[in-house]
Amino acid sequence: MSSHAQIVGSPDAPALSLLWRSEDDTAAFARRLAAAPELRQACIELHGELGAGKTSFVRHLLRALGVAGRIKSPTYAVVEPHQTPDGLAVSHFDFYRFTDPREWEDAGLRDLFAAPGLKLSEWPDKAAGLLPAPDLALRLTVRDDGARAVRVSAHTPRGRRLLTELGA
Repeated sequence: MSSHAQIVGSPDAPALSLLWRSEDDTAAFARRLAAAPELRQACIELHGELGAGKTSFVRHLLRALGVAGRIKSPTYAVVEPHQTPDGLAVSHFDFYRFTDPREWEDAGLRDLFAAPGLKLSEWPDKAAGLLPAPDLALRLTVRDDGARAVRVSAHTPRGRRLLTELGA
């Protein structure tokens, strides 16, 4: 984990405050998270403006989990499925263009979220009310110096265990 970590929040809503100064910091955090056993069934939401680094973080996390080949953003497809070498199913969602709640059922998203595996959701606010509670939520903010201020907050018992595994 970056040396720029700080525990924030309360015991009921613990969070970790990080500063990613470079892609190396992003990749290092992704490797730590990938090593956490609790991650395998987690739902993680990624919040931040365009260009904040949400998709870059997902790419680093998928690489840390052993996913090879091209990792593309699911902006137009809504979801991109991946599988790790040890068989973990990973679903990467991007709800940026999600506008019609009927898409939820039509695309089988309810079934994907109910299935085992890791779920990563960009722009979750666009699907508000349809998504399960996230275990972790990452909020990325671009600072004036180009670094990313990142707040990692836990919203479930699994999320709190993940924060513990990350050293929070």
